[in-house]
Amino acid sequence: MESWRILRKQVDQRSLSYLGVFLLLSTAVLLPNPVFADDERNCMVQALETADPNMTIADLRVQCRKQIKDGSYDVETEYTEVAVVEDRMRQDRKHVLQPFTLMAHKPNYILLGAYNGSGYDPKLWQEAYNEPDLQWEDTEAQFQLSVKFPLLVNLFNDTFDIYGAYTNRSFWQIYDEDSAPFRETNHEPEVWVQFHPGWELWGLKNTWNSFGLSHQSNGQGGVLSRSWNRVFAWFTVERGNLAMSIKPWYRIPESDSSDDNPDIDDYMGHYELSASYKWGENVFSLMSRNNLESSFSKGAVQASWSFPLWDWPYLKGYVQWFSGYGQSLIEYDQYANTIGIGFSLTDWL
Repeated sequence: MESWRILRKQVDQRSLSYLGVFLLLSTAVLLPNPVFADDERNCMVQALETADPNMTIADLRVQCRKQIKDGSYDVETEYTEVAVVEDRMRQDRKHVLQPFTLMAHKPNYILLGAYNGSGYDPKLWQEAYNEPDLQWEDTEAQFQLSVKFPLLVNLFNDTFDIYGAYTNRSFWQIYDEDSAPFRETNHEPEVWVQFHPGWELWGLKNTWNSFGLSHQSNGQGGVLSRSWNRVFAWFTVERGNLAMSIKPWYRIPESDSSDDNPDIDDYMGHYELSASYKWGENVFSLMSRNNLESSFSKGAVQASWSFPLWDWPYLKGYVQWFSGYGQSLIEYDQYANTIGIGFSLTDWL
């Protein structure tokens, strides 16, 4: 038991380090940069011409921040309505070469409390640490940090770009009274080529296609080790405030001696379907993975809702529900039914 206490103390220190990195990078993503300040100033100057005489400067600032954040204000065109994915790409391209700016990739959020009605099986950890009394709490904190950066942009007459990204998803047993260790942390570096063709069919616009390589692992050893490599494609279409995408992938084979999870395809499948809808300041998202392939026996569904909190432009409330397999790498073959609530820093849209 003493060895377990020492190990958990070490894990606890690592947990705080991960949280520190999360808070630091999240702040860097969210802090206004000079471009945002210029946009706000220009918006306020233009709005003064038609503003209600009773509107205060503070009201005007809040109005402009909302317009800049949701993409309805543009420096060059003053006020425009664009489709949601196209607007996200416009904002990315606007800030892509700005120094000291980190760009959001996948959603960035923290769930202060996430309850798993199916519980977490501690057997693997009991075996790895030789601690038969080890148990996990059903409620924990979960967070995801996902940032991307340009490698090469505006190639071949501005037809495609090359990006890299890193996503960290952590499962923190913060409500464990002993030491609150991280139960699991997944790391996913990616690189891809991104096209923006703008094809239209049946009222849908193909705004974004990408092809790339992804590595995902949990940085563990022994019975806790999990990893896989994939080649993927990602096709996105949109119509107004609705965006839909399909992301098929092919797992790069590994030798039997080095494969920690040979049957992961049975649970993670070979594709992911997703859709997001933006309604005002609310974003509703739905993901389905491996349901059709597995005849709805080993798939996963995730639904989320990010919603505004007062007039704060950077932070939203966030609710996430997950049901199925593959919530994290360590439990890719274990069923989870999780509901969590917390805060969203950035969403898909």
